[in-house]
Amino acid sequence: MAHSRQLFHRRLFSTGEICPSHLEEVSDQILNKCGGLPLAIIAISSLLANKERTKDQWDHVKNSIGCALERNPSIDGMISILSLSYFDLPHHIKTCLLYLSIFPEDYIIKKNDLIRRWIAEGFIHKEGNYTLCELGEICFNELVNRSLVQPDKIKHDSWRVHDAILDFIISQSIKDNFVTLVGSSYLNVGPQNKVRRLSFQAGTQGNSILPKRLMLPQARSLHVFGHIKEFPSLVAFRHLRVLCFRDCHWLKSHHLANISKLFQLRYLNLKNTYLNELPEEIGCLQFLETLNVKGIPMVPLPPCIAQLGNLVHLFVDPWIRLPDGIVNMQSMETLKKVNLSRGSSKIVKELGQLKNLRELMLDMGNDHMPIDACKEQMKAIASCLLQLGTHNLRHLHIETSTKFDNRFLPDPWCPAPLKLRKLHIQDSPMPRIPSWMGSLIHLEHLSLVVKGLEHEDLCLLGCLPSLLHLSLSRHYRSGQEALYKDKLVICGYHGFPCLKRFYISGQNPMFSMGSMPKLELLSIELNASKIEILTNGGFDIGIGNLPCLTAIKCIIYYNGKCVHEEVEVAKAALERAVSTHPNHPSLELRLPVSFSSKIT
Repeated sequence: MAHSRQLFHRRLFSTGEICPSHLEEVSDQILNKCGGLPLAIIAISSLLANKERTKDQWDHVKNSIGCALERNPSIDGMISILSLSYFDLPHHIKTCLLYLSIFPEDYIIKKNDLIRRWIAEGFIHKEGNYTLCELGEICFNELVNRSLVQPDKIKHDSWRVHDAILDFIISQSIKDNFVTLVGSSYLNVGPQNKVRRLSFQAGTQGNSILPKRLMLPQARSLHVFGHIKEFPSLVAFRHLRVLCFRDCHWLKSHHLANISKLFQLRYLNLKNTYLNELPEEIGCLQFLETLNVKGIPMVPLPPCIAQLGNLVHLFVDPWIRLPDGIVNMQSMETLKKVNLSRGSSKIVKELGQLKNLRELMLDMGNDHMPIDACKEQMKAIASCLLQLGTHNLRHLHIETSTKFDNRFLPDPWCPAPLKLRKLHIQDSPMPRIPSWMGSLIHLEHLSLVVKGLEHEDLCLLGCLPSLLHLSLSRHYRSGQEALYKDKLVICGYHGFPCLKRFYISGQNPMFSMGSMPKLELLSIELNASKIEILTNGGFDIGIGNLPCLTAIKCIIYYNGKCVHEEVEVAKAALERAVSTHPNHPSLELRLPVSFSSKIT
């Protein structure tokens, strides 16, 4: 009972807060009805988290559960609990939840991709000054807050639906004829065989065949998982808004014949399909908003792509060449991951004219370009980014292997891109933190590789009022051990008022009193061969000075010769700091492979 109560209260009350006395009795009664089942406890506590903390409200939830869970905690009771959570949802969020029944069991869901499907289906409607993607994220967060969608424990930024919750969603979807499932144990064909959304879950055997009695003309979406023995012509799906062939390696160009007939198509996902080319007919899809062609061997995009004036999201690979004419795609908001050196000289100039572009991911690697041509291209890219920064650019992600540092960034970037929220620059080091970064008042995520970090750099970054996630990697080459002569001391006067996640590598940090007051997750890479620089009395990085810390991820490594005792000193010191910290943060520790110590 004690563990059940702890799980129940963790969702409802903040750290250190106790259950109000007027709710203690009804709280115990609700826990008794949950029968000790963790999923039931999580579902009910998530439901109560959206209610007022009054005895009447909690009594109403308790009475709504009924006695089913007490009588049969394995089946009927769980259905009772989940039904209560489901019918408490607003109508549009119920629809978004039912949509999850299209995915097979244990399928890894990507949040942004799911939101784009919701939008294409017409589930998300314009409201206020929010974009459709922002409204979709609000709906998704509501499902997460109610524990109906849970983060994957292994993959970052990935989500899953618990098997019991998925079973409930599927049963409700079948009941409402919301989704038709073929090729799974949930084969669902209604009395009239009318299909609204089709999820073809064929597995890897390739024996599944679409039943001929299904009425397909009114189908709004088709999602294919696995190998299909016989696939019908797309002519049978004239009213599709969503078409997903992701990971369908069997897909050939002839399967996309007549795709121009899908005049309502909004979302087309061909990722990892091994197609060699796209049909020119795709240029006829004037309502298409999302096109994903990542992971396919195709090299050039057909020129017809430039005719898609309503395309909002385009996902490609660095080896795929963009055609001239992208300036006509003025609805474009997302473009990932493009190598501008593979297109014509016009592409960079046209890119800078996409006034609605919000998210841009660039791959700058090109080891074969002559030095002079490379320098000229970097100037053109800097000019392009300068233009985009005056428009609507929100997220900028750059991966580069160029030997010329970051000359593709405007220097100085003036006027600064004030709307920028995420800035990630990988692989290529910056000599210092540029002063214009201090103007990015809306920046929330920042990831940089730097050659050196000084007191002034920390002051500049610490003053960013919206910064939540910060990643700093210290760049050095073999033999540059002098870089470690001083520890990086982070003090209270450096700022960082809102920072919640901090990753640092290449330099051992030391946290003083008042530094990073809201930090929750600390990810560090510690050099065990340099731990003597931290303190004279022993290994201490000041974890106790981080009052909100809840998790630590640490990699301990060494350069050159390292004594086993040094690693053990660092390991023991971290474990001691965690055990004495008031929050008892979790510790995920990775040691050098040559040591026998196990991961904590």
